[in-house]
Amino acid sequence: MRSYKLIAPAKINLYLEIIGDRSDGYHELVMILQSIDLADEIEIHSLSSETIHVHCNHPQVPTDKSNLVYRAAELMVKRFPEAFTKHGGVDITVHKHIPVAAGLAGGSTNAAAVLVGIDLLWNLGLTQTEIEELGSTLGSDVPFCVAGGTVIATGRGEQLSPLPSLDHIYIVLGKYRSLEVSTAWAYKNYRQEYGSTYLRDTNDLASRAAAVHSGGIVKAIVEKDAVAIAQKLHNDLEKVVLPSYSQVLHLRELFASQPGVIGTMMSGSGPSVFALCTSQEQAEKIQQQVRQTIPDEDLELFVTRTITHGIQVVGNG
Repeated sequence: MRSYKLIAPAKINLYLEIIGDRSDGYHELVMILQSIDLADEIEIHSLSSETIHVHCNHPQVPTDKSNLVYRAAELMVKRFPEAFTKHGGVDITVHKHIPVAAGLAGGSTNAAAVLVGIDLLWNLGLTQTEIEELGSTLGSDVPFCVAGGTVIATGRGEQLSPLPSLDHIYIVLGKYRSLEVSTAWAYKNYRQEYGSTYLRDTNDLASRAAAVHSGGIVKAIVEKDAVAIAQKLHNDLEKVVLPSYSQVLHLRELFASQPGVIGTMMSGSGPSVFALCTSQEQAEKIQQQVRQTIPDEDLELFVTRTITHGIQVVGNG
């Protein structure tokens, strides 16, 4: 049996601005997405039978068709039936390290790894762009997760433009295991509260450009100025999530109060909160201080950093 082992990094949002409604029911967004070295491991093995099997070491992760990993494999079967018949099915094992339901694209990056892995397993020879296009049918974050790095994402998040990659900005990341925030709930409540501010004519490029405020953080990224990046962090969804989830608000406030934190924000629709730091030593110190303040075992804390890549192949057999 042939096999591949892949590393699937998580992502955080450095910027998330909601511009308005789209005709497809999604929101028109401007986001800056950043890969981090907190990652899952995916093992993909070929099978002699024409079946898909998914395994995971995390009890909260389903292994049936509701799992994005399964759906990614199923998509490849439907798009490339001759390869499926020739090479057989796949056995996929997900080793979770990324917190579940955390706003860190854990499911999306796993799906991206499966697309890359099956492309290799079946000798399809797909380009990165072709894999990203396949991924966009599974979810808005999947295309980004394929290549990773630092990008500005528009549309519903699937239109990607690379930015200069950031590396070695250290991060403390916190997430309560038992806490989940529905992405659909967050966007629905934002629409209800702030829909009157939406840009209505999305075809008017001049007014759309004027409505976007990401220029400051993009400039800071180009200049690789970590302090300036930290000062320009922005997430519209904090306006609805923080008032409704006191634990997320408290964690964000605690991060912000720590010496050495240059910026803090909730990632995506939450409930993960991250703090940017100037060094690994400082990040580890902040992790310890937050742990002492909140000894609750339900709170997971990680020290991680920004990285310049997405899915990586680390082994084959």
